[in-house]
Amino acid sequence: QVQLVESGGGSVQAGGSLRLSCVVSGYTYNNICVGWFRQAPGKEREGVAAMIRGRGSTVYADSVKGRFTISRDNAKNTVYLEMNNLKPEDTAMYYCAADLSPLWVGRCLISRVMAYWGKGTLVTISS
Repeated sequence: QVQLVESGGGSVQAGGSLRLSCVVSGYTYNNICVGWFRQAPGKEREGVAAMIRGRGSTVYADSVKGRFTISRDNAKNTVYLEMNNLKPEDTAMYYCAADLSPLWVGRCLISRVMAYWGKGTLVTISS
């Protein structure tokens, strides 16, 4: 059973940085897509960044390109989301999700594709 546990959320001022972590357990193969999603109050969940672990391919939403970076540490079974130059509109609950049959990395930003989800970590950015 695949399990994902997020951590690293918090409250920072605009312009600050945070690094989120997602520990993936129960699946050791590299052909897994891991994505970061966020949902702000009253808004739909959106994919912000994703990668296919074994291929190293990545994709980002336009709203975070140049500010967010997704990376992995295979030895720790962890996927990170480095977030820089944070803005108040980045405030949301951030979720880590996984798909075990990735076709292409862009598909990993589609929430209905992802079969496994963490419980989320809250990010609050003040102006």
